[in-house]
Amino acid sequence: MEAFLTPEFWLAVGQIVMIDILLGGDNAVVIALACRNLPPELRTKGIIWGTMGAIALRVVLIFFAMSLLKLPYLKLIGALLLLWIGIKLLVPEDDDHGNLQASDRLLGAIKTIIVADFVMSVDNVIGIAGAAQGAGHEGHQMPLVIFGLLVSIPIIVWGSTIVLKLMDRFPLIITGGGMLLGWIAGTLAVADPVVAPHLPAEESIRYFAGALGALLVLAVGSVLARRAAAEAEA
Repeated sequence: MEAFLTPEFWLAVGQIVMIDILLGGDNAVVIALACRNLPPELRTKGIIWGTMGAIALRVVLIFFAMSLLKLPYLKLIGALLLLWIGIKLLVPEDDDHGNLQASDRLLGAIKTIIVADFVMSVDNVIGIAGAAQGAGHEGHQMPLVIFGLLVSIPIIVWGSTIVLKLMDRFPLIITGGGMLLGWIAGTLAVADPVVAPHLPAEESIRYFAGALGALLVLAVGSVLARRAAAEAEA
């Protein structure tokens, strides 16, 4: 019990909360995008349960953070998943409410949130694990991680609610959110252990890859959206 009252413990808690808050902007966009087509009465549920599921998965990831980040191709796979999610966000969905139950849509939104958070958290679980090591005794590290992430949940949920309201008024935010996922996908891909050794160690490479990913999502998403619109009119 005394270990939880030490300055080191609370310093580590503060570090974990700050790390998660820094990611909150990206995660809030993803959560809001995933819930944008839910009925208003289900949006809050989608945000809360999706966030809780994402946080629970992130806690599990921290156990394996060191080994996961060293595995080749993991970040490449994550980048491909993010590109797919970003493109999918730009393609209008079928609004056939008769064949789509609200509960299925809610579960689908929750699944999207968890998958997106998983691939976006690969780079960040190592930071949280490193902050937890500052707490001292190994037995206190996971309670510290869980506590720190729980503190950050209201911040992510609140941010998602604000983004949802903005998207209702400004649909271009959806396009921006999809391109943001493309940017993150590009930066993930060039950081993969298989790719990074073959590239110059310059920050400009990361920015170029991010921009390329964002443009790829915009281009492919726009083509598929126009094709879907043409098929709907036919």
